[in-house]
Amino acid sequence: MFIDISFIIALEDADDQNHEKAALYWKIFKKHPIRLVTTTYVFDEIVTFLRKRISYEKASQVGRLLLSSPTIEIVHISVEDFEKGWEMFLKYRDKDFSFTDCLSFLVMEQKGIKDALTFDEHFRQIGIRMIP
Repeated sequence: MFIDISFIIALEDADDQNHEKAALYWKIFKKHPIRLVTTTYVFDEIVTFLRKRISYEKASQVGRLLLSSPTIEIVHISVEDFEKGWEMFLKYRDKDFSFTDCLSFLVMEQKGIKDALTFDEHFRQIGIRMIP
């Protein structure tokens, strides 16, 4: 399963509109963990957002947890995948996908992942099942 920025932000930011949903789902998930996948671009957006919105301490704490988690694989984007993500970004000009979204979709496709922990409707628009 892919883990997206919006889910982690909701989980870590008590003021986020989806915080309670994310916290409840995470409690259930921790009892039955599965392998999660994300990207270095998602990691970047998470720690940058938390640094600005909450604090450096929160950003560094969450960053360390992500990097050390035995259940989370952080995919490094190759030059080839960067170019494919850019092509996808250009292809979907009618959508409001970010470049990071496109890289996430690409990695999910490559790894055969159909589900994402996310609150970002862009995932649904591309045909990915959103959880929770």
